Amino acid sequence: MASENLTSTAYIKHHLQNLTFGLHPDGTWGLAHGAQEAREMGFWAIHLDTMFWSVFLGGVFLWLFRKAAKRATSGTPSGLLNFVEWAVEFIDDNVRGSFSGKNDLVAPLALTLFFWILLQNMMDLVPVDWIPQVAHLLGIEYMKVVPTTDPNATFGMSLAVFALMIYYSLKIKGPIGFAAELTMQPFEAKNPVLKILFMPVNLFLEGIGLLSKPVSLALRLFGNLFAGEMIFILIALLYSGGVIFGLLGGALQWAWAVFHILIVLLQAFIFMVLTVVYLDMAHHEH
Repeated sequence: MASENLTSTAYIKHHLQNLTFGLHPDGTWGLAHGAQEAREMGFWAIHLDTMFWSVFLGGVFLWLFRKAAKRATSGTPSGLLNFVEWAVEFIDDNVRGSFSGKNDLVAPLALTLFFWILLQNMMDLVPVDWIPQVAHLLGIEYMKVVPTTDPNATFGMSLAVFALMIYYSLKIKGPIGFAAELTMQPFEAKNPVLKILFMPVNLFLEGIGLLSKPVSLALRLFGNLFAGEMIFILIALLYSGGVIFGLLGGALQWAWAVFHILIVLLQAFIFMVLTVVYLDMAHHEH
């Protein structure tokens, strides 16, 4: 329930503020008390809530799949094992359809990204005040529980994918082949002089296309989940408007949660598929 001691604007700002730890301008380390202090910390700051929930949910994913693997038998599988087998087959089919190279890393990476991002996205379905209220009782001022609503998390994952793209581009094509890919297209010429003149133009265009891949991965995931969280927060404000508004808020919360399940699943799937496609492009010579 939205706190009666906060205005609507203050309530929204409070829910969108991360638990930030970093270096204060006076040279001391500690938690930021508000958005202004967090901004003043600059680069030397870390969002503790984002780190905690992303690592925790990654651990949940590993624990569930390890538990299923240890229970695997030749007999009738359990419900968990059935789900894990279906999930592995689903991811494997998608990888086979999108990735034509040979790399044993791609399928496990796709599986990890899909379920890790899915678990992070699903935290958006937890009522917005439940976990922050518990954290408040424990003396924690801010608690943002959806890691994918933090661009630091989404850019961290997309930059890891980008690093793999560059690594395999250099490994498969070689430095000269990768450089030629960036400088010899889209404009081609048989004349040596024109070919040289086209090189900086091609590098500029191909460079933009290359750099846009991690940016689009990160911002697509962040934007969709951030917008979803914002709507949940706005609906939660209705609870403080009386019984009628409270009932309306409950109905809207349920309806948006049902619709948001599609977004939660779709965004995890899109991130996974685009990662596989980008790695497939890195394995092909043009």
